[in-house]
Amino acid sequence: MIELRPFESLGSANHGWLDAHHHFSFADYHDPARVNWGSLRVWNDDTIAPQTGFPTHPHSDMEIITYVRQGAITHRDNMGNAGRTEAGDVQVMSAGDGIQHSEYNYEVEDTQIFQIWIVPDERGGAPQWGARPFPKTDRAGKFVTLASGAREDDVMAGNDALPIRSDARVLGASVAAGESLTYAPRDPSRHLYLVPASGRIAVGEVEAKARDGVAITQLESVTITALEDSELVLVDAA
Repeated sequence: MIELRPFESLGSANHGWLDAHHHFSFADYHDPARVNWGSLRVWNDDTIAPQTGFPTHPHSDMEIITYVRQGAITHRDNMGNAGRTEAGDVQVMSAGDGIQHSEYNYEVEDTQIFQIWIVPDERGGAPQWGARPFPKTDRAGKFVTLASGAREDDVMAGNDALPIRSDARVLGASVAAGESLTYAPRDPSRHLYLVPASGRIAVGEVEAKARDGVAITQLESVTITALEDSELVLVDAA
């Protein structure tokens, strides 16, 4: 099954400082057909104006992965963690039994992010936060694991992924126009969700442009062909 979810069909809310688009039900947007995709609960496409952001607020029992598409985001939390994550890089927050944090765009340009929430395998636990720059050349023509709950498998495979507490992976790739790559989940029942951060792609007979969502399941493998130079983000969830 391959289902296209065009960007224009997403839920949205423009708050002036924040232009948000929701792949799944979130805040005031509710679509009973788009509540989750397996353990993937939220995929927000946010544009944050300069010198604005999310003031301190709480989270619990959620794995929150932020992929920065443009600009940078600055994180601070009540555990003493602080960091600035730039375009193409990733930060991960395991909210555990409770954490309070803020995220601000202190840059002179808009910051654009994908914020991805994945339900953890178990509730509770000590909160954690981490961020890491990933060399962009490593992603050329192949998927690289950016965050993973299969930590031992990724370490053995040489992937220095950020840990999450869920049976899921977040992957990134860059694909030149005319080239293809194939991804095979370990089981066809897995829930894959693919979004081109930029460019235009074909997944089988389905074409998707930048910021469209592609929901995939019940396939042993999926081949993605770049119709334009493309940057891809993929979640593989239970």
